[in-house]
Amino acid sequence: MKSVLCYGDSLTWGYDPVSLGRHAYQNRWPSVLQKALGPEVTVTAEGLNGRTTAYDDYLADCERNGVKLLPSVLATHAPLDLVILFLGTNDLKRGPAGTAHAATKGMKRLVQLIRHHAWPMETDGPDILIVAPPVICETANEPFAAMFRDALDESAMVASLYSDLADEMDCSFFDASSVAQCSPLDGIHLDADNTRAVGRGLEPVVRVILGV
Repeated sequence: MKSVLCYGDSLTWGYDPVSLGRHAYQNRWPSVLQKALGPEVTVTAEGLNGRTTAYDDYLADCERNGVKLLPSVLATHAPLDLVILFLGTNDLKRGPAGTAHAATKGMKRLVQLIRHHAWPMETDGPDILIVAPPVICETANEPFAAMFRDALDESAMVASLYSDLADEMDCSFFDASSVAQCSPLDGIHLDADNTRAVGRGLEPVVRVILGV
């Protein structure tokens, strides 16, 4: 049995820009990935709305700094064969970080935490797959447009920087923009068709990594 952890933000949690609620379980990309991989692989979704790679959000009602939460999450779900890191969009807000380079630095820190984690039972550390979130788009939604003002160009840089980071850190890489587009309803989230597309797009990549 192989074990996969999906560590992400609202795109992993399943925020639906159409209903303003949560996608049905079967439409969330980790669920689609689980179904595609079959019973020999366990896919665990650890998504949190607003989560950043490594930056504090002082207005949040819960801890959203991914670096602070990751060690406890790793210990909770160990042993693991693969960790999928799908973060970065919230780093582009003007408050937490604001740049693609800052998101890349945060992603690097997450990779370092996984590599140096005290894995129990003398298990080897998991493989790591870095996923660049879909490029954000323009929106008439005033609150979201204000939160991500000046972030369109930064968002377009993330995939290239993450790809370089994956090469540097010996991780696998997937660009979610290759299969999915953000909804113009808010500019950053995915409708049901696009979140399912992420799960389907990741399946062959994960199969190669896990050897299943």
